[in-house]
Amino acid sequence: MKVLIVGSGGREHALAWKLSASPMLTKLYAAPGNPGIAQEAECVPISVDDQDALVAFCKDKLIDLVVVGPEAPLVAGLSDALRANGIKVFGPTQAAAQLEGSKGFTKDFCGRFNIPTGAYGRFQTAEDAKAYVRQNGAPIVVKADGLAAGKGVTVAMTLDEAVSAVDACFDGAFGGAGAEVVVEEFLDGEEASFFCLCDGRTALPFGSAQDHKRVGDGDTGPNTGGMGAYSPAPVINAQMHERIMREIVEPTLRGMTEMGMPFSGVLFVGVMIGSQGPKLIEFNVRFGDPECQVLMMRLKDDLLVLLEAAADGQLAHMSARWRDETALTVVMAANGYPADPEKGSVIRGLDQAGDGVAIFHAGTARKDGELVANGGRVLAVTATGSTVSEAQQRAYAAVDRIDWPGGFCRRDIGWRAVERETRQG
Repeated sequence: MKVLIVGSGGREHALAWKLSASPMLTKLYAAPGNPGIAQEAECVPISVDDQDALVAFCKDKLIDLVVVGPEAPLVAGLSDALRANGIKVFGPTQAAAQLEGSKGFTKDFCGRFNIPTGAYGRFQTAEDAKAYVRQNGAPIVVKADGLAAGKGVTVAMTLDEAVSAVDACFDGAFGGAGAEVVVEEFLDGEEASFFCLCDGRTALPFGSAQDHKRVGDGDTGPNTGGMGAYSPAPVINAQMHERIMREIVEPTLRGMTEMGMPFSGVLFVGVMIGSQGPKLIEFNVRFGDPECQVLMMRLKDDLLVLLEAAADGQLAHMSARWRDETALTVVMAANGYPADPEKGSVIRGLDQAGDGVAIFHAGTARKDGELVANGGRVLAVTATGSTVSEAQQRAYAAVDRIDWPGGFCRRDIGWRAVERETRQG
C-alpha cells in the first residue's frame, strides 16, 4: 500500500515510525514531514491546509490511504475533499470533527445524549461570560470555543484569573477560536486520556495514557500542548475502562450516527476520574501529541491493518494487542516555550539514545547540515520499561545524552504513577 501521512509533528513521526514497520506498506509519504519523519518516509513540501495540492498529490501517486495527523485540516474538511475524489482516508468528516472543533457543540451533544460532563454555559459576549463566572465562583474553567492549538483553556483558581481569561478570549488572544467562550464547572479528580479507533459503527479500544500539560515541574506554570506522557494510565483499570466505553464512547458513536455524522477515525476521550466516576473533559478527533508516541511504542499489531480497517468500516472484526511494558515520553522544548520559543539552536547527540528508546522529532529542521530547533516542542524522548519508574529512568538517561543547551524539559514526567508504584511496592 502507498500511504500519505499529513502533518509535521511528533505525533506524525510516531505514526510514520510505526507504519514503516508494516509488511503491507510499499511506499510512505509525509506532507510536509520533518527531519525525523524523513528517516521513515519521503517528505513532500505540501502544507496541511492546501487541500487541492494534497488531493492532486494523492491522485498522481495513486495513494491507497491518507492518515491525517493534526486536528486543523480535519476541522477544515480535508477528509471530505479526499473522499469526494475517491481517496481512502483515516480521519473524520468535517461535520464529525466538530467534536473537537467546537467545545460548545460537544457540551450540547453531551447534554442531548446523556454523556457525563461538567455543567457549563456558552457565551458570545464577555459581559455574559463574566456574569456566569461571578455567579458560580472559582475554581472554574474558561475555554475558547474553537481550535487554539491546545492553548485556549484556562483552569482558573481565582475569580480574577477567570475574568482575565474571558477577556483574553474576546480580545482576540486565540483569534477566531475565542469568538465564543465556554465556561465550565471545575472537575476534581485524576485526568486521563482514552483512545478508540472508530469506523462509524464500531469503537475499538486503543489504549490509555496520562499527560502533563503544564510547563513546569510539579504541574506548575502555564498550560502547553503537552510536556510528556505515559501509557497505560494506571487510573483506568478494567472497571473504569468498561464504564468509559458504556457511558461515554458508545453513546457518542450512537449519537453521532443519529445526527447524520457517523464518526470514523480516532476518538480521543479526555476524562476526569473522580468520586462519581468518569466525566468527559473534552473530545479530540486525532491522536494526542505526545500520547501518540507512547501508544505507538506499546502497540504490538500492524498499525496499517488497523487504520485501513477503520477507513473501510471493518473494525468489528479487529482487535488491538499491547505490550505489557509502560512507555513514557519526555518532551524537550526550546527555551522560552510556551510564550516565545527560541528557534535555530543546534541539537546534537540523538544517536546516543540507547536501547529501548526512540526519539521522535516534533519541531526540528535542517540548516547548514545541522539539526536545529524549529518550534516550541522539539523532541519527544520515549522509552519503555517493565514499570513506570524504569521507563522514566531510561527516558531521562537518554535526555541527558542529548547535547542541546537551547532546550529544556520537565524532570518529573510520570510522577503520579511513580508515587502509585511506590505506595503499592
